[in-house]
Amino acid sequence: QVQLVESGGGLVQAGASLRLSCAASERTFSYYYMGWFRQAPGKEREFVASISQSGISTDYADSVKGRFAISRDNAKNTLFLQMNTLKPEDTAVYYCATATVPARDPLRYGYWGQGTQVTVSS
Repeated sequence: QVQLVESGGGLVQAGASLRLSCAASERTFSYYYMGWFRQAPGKEREFVASISQSGISTDYADSVKGRFAISRDNAKNTLFLQMNTLKPEDTAVYYCATATVPARDPLRYGYWGQGTQVTVSS
């Protein structure tokens, strides 16, 4: 079983940057496609970005494309999400998750972290 722990969230002003991390407990981390999702109060969990096992292929939601960058360090079993030019609408709990195939549907993801809160003030 893979345990995922997110960190790096916080309260920032609009236009600021944050870097989220997701530490995995297993060396099998490198076998998984990884994704970032977010959930705002009263809304469904939505896809943010995903990355292939090698890190070569990435996918982004239109709402974050050009502002966010997903990356991974398989040697350190860690996933990252660099978030730039943050907007109030980016406010949500951010989750990392594992998958075995490329996907935007959260139902295709198996292991999930507990989430980290990101709050962007205007």
